[in-house]
Amino acid sequence: MIDLTQTRDASPAVQTCPIDPGVNWCNQNIAIDAPPDDDVDPAPEAQWSAQSKRTGICGVVSPRVVALPSGIFRMYYTQILPHRDFPQGANDYDHATTRILSATSSDGISWFPEAGIRLSPREGGAGEFRVVSSEVVPRADGVAGLRMYYECCDGPQSKQNSIRSAVSEDGLVWIVEAGVRLEFSGQNLSAPRILFLEDGRCRLFCSERGTGMISAVSVDGGVTFHREAGIRIAPDATYDRLTAFAPEILRLSTGGYRMYYAGYSSPARADILTATSDDGLNWQKAAAPVLSGRTGIRNAVKCSEMCVIRVPWETAVPPKFRMLYEECDGTAENQRGVWRIASAIGL
Repeated sequence: MIDLTQTRDASPAVQTCPIDPGVNWCNQNIAIDAPPDDDVDPAPEAQWSAQSKRTGICGVVSPRVVALPSGIFRMYYTQILPHRDFPQGANDYDHATTRILSATSSDGISWFPEAGIRLSPREGGAGEFRVVSSEVVPRADGVAGLRMYYECCDGPQSKQNSIRSAVSEDGLVWIVEAGVRLEFSGQNLSAPRILFLEDGRCRLFCSERGTGMISAVSVDGGVTFHREAGIRIAPDATYDRLTAFAPEILRLSTGGYRMYYAGYSSPARADILTATSDDGLNWQKAAAPVLSGRTGIRNAVKCSEMCVIRVPWETAVPPKFRMLYEECDGTAENQRGVWRIASAIGL
């Protein structure tokens, strides 16, 4: 949650919830649908009929939402498309291409894609492959504006990749910064997330393939990061024994943190899980998912990368929250299929 209605500064206030959103969530509507099979080069602002044919060639994933000072929400998300010479697209993710787009909403329910590409793979350093999982936060280096952290991969997921960044004054036009924010020799990193600390530092969470969720800290405003000791979330429980990644970390006004994260128990099964922490370093997992890929047709096999927003009903007591997340229907080979961005309401 990045709430710029509280402040435009790189402050813990933009990630603070007045109450704990908790563990009870109800799946609702589609927020952003995948392009249909017959539109493999779609305009960023395109919308399509729900009845259009979709088999998972194209997809949309990795929603991250910023509440703007105006009260409007802007979602940054990743659109997956077929790469040249690899027509299977999202169903062959190692060879797919992606780009980062945006959409706006006044209520968190109905979303309208915006014209223009926020970041293309070529601009982002990935050639014709993938820029994914954009985390947009206020700049912490003393300059006004926003910084986007993203996963940059110029080939299969098995290859070394990096976390990179871009900056923007308006949230629409982005300039890629030189260098990388985080990388390790021979390692694949995914789903960067930023947490602003009370002492002015930034903590970056991401998943390291084969290890689990790790963290790194920055003392220079989010440009240079140094890995911290330990593993924040290890892939060692029933629902995350394959991997744990993509945390949404909320600072609670009463103290401590609530994390939602994606867990894979097998390549064909993903659920949204949760954990709590007093210090942001040591986390206690809950035993059961908060959203499961077993409860509906659209999300038959996978619910994963997510974000949480406070619904814009100022009179709501207690405050209400909405979760935007990626889901997969498992209708293609190996239980891949159509990836969409869906919405759930906190109960």
